[in-house]
Amino acid sequence: MKSNRALIHPPKLSAEKSLKTLVENRTVYSLNNCELNLFETYQSSALVPLKFNDLVVTSMLRGKKVMHLFDDPEFDYLPGETVIIPSNVEMKIDFPEATPNNPTQCLALAIDQSKISDTLQLLNERYPKDTKGHCWQLDYQNYFFYNNVELATTINKLISECMGTSITKDVLADLTLQELLIRIIQTQTVKAIDESIFTDINSPINQVVEYIRLNLKESITLKHLSDKACMSTTSFYRFFKRELGMSPIEFVLSEKIKCAKKLLKNTELQINEVCYLSGFEDCNYFIRLFKKHEGITPKQYQLLYYIN
Repeated sequence: MKSNRALIHPPKLSAEKSLKTLVENRTVYSLNNCELNLFETYQSSALVPLKFNDLVVTSMLRGKKVMHLFDDPEFDYLPGETVIIPSNVEMKIDFPEATPNNPTQCLALAIDQSKISDTLQLLNERYPKDTKGHCWQLDYQNYFFYNNVELATTINKLISECMGTSITKDVLADLTLQELLIRIIQTQTVKAIDESIFTDINSPINQVVEYIRLNLKESITLKHLSDKACMSTTSFYRFFKRELGMSPIEFVLSEKIKCAKKLLKNTELQINEVCYLSGFEDCNYFIRLFKKHEGITPKQYQLLYYIN
């Protein structure tokens, strides 16, 4: 089963006559503080090396790659997924399925280190972390993640600005780069929480997440959560949304959906049982919300496990 991924709108492929190579054909759009590279591959290849002088944010747009990165095991790289790679780190890439009729397309956005440093400094000055000794930073160990809607929207915006002709595109791109860095850090935080590798055990976020997971079947209100974090409701709401990019109640609902997905793997459970066990009171609401999150109904999701 694949988790829900938000896709990025792929730009048009290059005209056949303009291709310089069939493996990682590169089109470049250079701005003041970033460089957008679009790579296209039209034939099967293996262990193609690639390295950038700056930090690079890569996102798959079409087809499939297999990535070899750091000393970690190789992994499939598909549309709806993003990988961030530090400067001067070599990646090696396989293209097992690339053909003229099924090319791969991937973007690689190289960002000047000064822009990254300035953005992180701005965030730490204006929106300091509440936990002592912690600050806004990119987590290079947490380099692979699925796109959420906000991250995909931001990347779409950057593609449009980099490929555009507006005289103000550098200014607009700089603002969007700031947003992109924030979205990446928030996405990394959510992934760390999902995988229970969130290291700051004393953070109010960690304590609240643990409370939510232990009380999914209870009525969880913003007041309950803010009291748990020892904050006012207003301060807690802002803190939570800043850290994770979603509201506390949106997070509660996403946790309930994750719980429902685990329960649905038991093909003997009825949908109404799954609904109540995952903390929903209204079965129709549960079905609508599940379909909105996963693209299929709970019953259709469960049937996938009958087949498997």
